[in-house]
Amino acid sequence: MNKFEKALKRSKDGWFTKVVRLFDRPTVDETLWDELEELLISADVGVATATKLLERVKERMGRERLTEGYQIRSALKEEMVAMLRVNATLRQASIALSSSGPTVVLMVGVNGTGKTLSIAKLAYSLKEQRKKVIVAAADTFRAAAIDQLKILGQCVGAEVIAHNPGADPGAVVFDSLEAARARGADAVIIDTAGRLHTKFNLMEELKKIKRVASKGDPRAPHEVILVLDATTGQNGLTQARYFADAVGVTGVFLTKLDGTAKGGIVLAICDELKIPILFIGTGEEMDDMAPFDAQAFVEALFS
Repeated sequence: MNKFEKALKRSKDGWFTKVVRLFDRPTVDETLWDELEELLISADVGVATATKLLERVKERMGRERLTEGYQIRSALKEEMVAMLRVNATLRQASIALSSSGPTVVLMVGVNGTGKTLSIAKLAYSLKEQRKKVIVAAADTFRAAAIDQLKILGQCVGAEVIAHNPGADPGAVVFDSLEAARARGADAVIIDTAGRLHTKFNLMEELKKIKRVASKGDPRAPHEVILVLDATTGQNGLTQARYFADAVGVTGVFLTKLDGTAKGGIVLAICDELKIPILFIGTGEEMDDMAPFDAQAFVEALFS
């Protein structure tokens, strides 16, 4: 079983097997479309995205004169892949390292999404490519976050730059970037707070961290990755909009996909937010992470 099949097992068993079987019927009528829409919405695809997807398939049915169930199922698969390739782009699901100075990756997301573990997984992936990684423990509002990063940093062999709890996050980022330049690091991954007492304060803090990151290199941060918990479903879209508006998210790291039967949220993220999914979490181990591949994702659902 590959990582996509592992991550999507519950989604496939829970609802997508029903989607596939719909097209085994001898006729494709309005009842089928109603059932398909209901299944997609129940899988957290969302009303707007489900409607758009079905309209595209129906349009192809008329244009290409598709009548057989297997033909329409194939069209559905192709339209899902197209939707997952945001703006028809095929950007590589990886961190593109800069040739001049360290690549700065800003990790954002609310508490409880698995952000700290996702940072460790990214660091581990880069270390496996023999890259030098520094992690900035800029979530100074939670002592537990700093301690957890230090432990995970030791596990993956990445140096963690940390200050005392309650310190200025911007100062942690500044020191981390200075250390990265001095030590010839390839990448700096910045952890950030996921909750302050108001959304406004949280977003202002993130904007400040982003400004600090850009002082040494105006292109930094090179990536702003939003960590989203797949089990939160449509609520995750609301979170994503806040972060995208505040700091310009460049990609999504979707965690806990293996823990939900509603993997349709992936389609909603790509369609409604126009933000590409870069990585998915497939378990608790350091190598339980996969670069997102739209074709492989859809094939795993239909296999």
